[in-house]
Amino acid sequence: MALSYPQMFSLQGRKAVVTGGSRGIGAAIAVALAEAGADIILIQRDTSNLQTKETIESLVRHDQSSPNIFIYTADLSSSADVKALAPRILADGHDVSILVTSAGIQRRHPAHQFPLDDWNEVLQVNLTSVFTLCRDFGAYMLGRPGPHRGSIINIASLTSFQGGITVPAYSSSKGGVAQLTKAFSNEWASRGINVNAIAPGYVATDMNEALINNETRARQILERIPAGRWGNPEDFKGPAVFLASRASVYMNGEILTVDGGWMGR
Repeated sequence: MALSYPQMFSLQGRKAVVTGGSRGIGAAIAVALAEAGADIILIQRDTSNLQTKETIESLVRHDQSSPNIFIYTADLSSSADVKALAPRILADGHDVSILVTSAGIQRRHPAHQFPLDDWNEVLQVNLTSVFTLCRDFGAYMLGRPGPHRGSIINIASLTSFQGGITVPAYSSSKGGVAQLTKAFSNEWASRGINVNAIAPGYVATDMNEALINNETRARQILERIPAGRWGNPEDFKGPAVFLASRASVYMNGEILTVDGGWMGR
C-alpha cells in the first residue's frame, strides 16, 4: 500500500538514539526527530546540560502526545563506555530503529606538530565510536521486522572530501565516516537498513569558534559560500528527518552535503 506524503515523513512509533544531541547540530536533529514523532534517547557525557531534554519535553505534537525522552551517559572517548552503550539501551527494552552519530571533537595543530594523544582521541570519538555504534545497533536492526528495519545517519563533514588546514585527525576521521557509511550500506541496503551521512558545511557552532574568531579566515570562508551565510543548526532538521523516514527508503550510502553550495563552487 502506497504511503501518503505525510506518512512518508512521519516517525511516529520510532525510537532514535542520538549522540552529540546536547548542543549544535545534534541538538537540532534530536528536536526535529521528536517533532516528527520519534522518541529520543540522548547519549551525553553527563547530565549537566539538560536543554535538549527540556526542549523535547515541552513539545506537544500534532497528535497531542509528547515525545518520550531518555538520557544515557557515556564518554565516547572511552572504548569501554561505547562498547557497553547498545547492550545497556537494548537491555532496557528500547526498540531502536534510528541512529544518529552526531558527536564529534576537534583538535587543531600544525601537521608536523600534531600530538599522538590528540590524534588518538579524535579518531576514537569521531570514527571508532561511530563504527561501534553502527555495528551494534545495526546488528539489532537486522533482527527487526521489515521491510524497513532502520535508518542510520552519520555526521560527516566537508573534510570527508577536502583535507582542511591544521586538522589532520579530524579530516581523517571524517573521511573514514564517509567510507564507513558506504561500507555498512553495501551490506545492509538489501536488508532494510538505510545508512547515509550528512556532511555539514561551515556552521556557526562552538566547534568552529576558532574559525569564526579569525577575521581573515571567516571572511574567506563566507566569500566562497554561494548562499552568502554560514549554516546554523536548524538547517539540518529537514535533511535529518528525510534520511530517518521512509521518504528516503531508496537512498543508500549517500553523503548528503548541506553546505550552502560550498562544494559546488
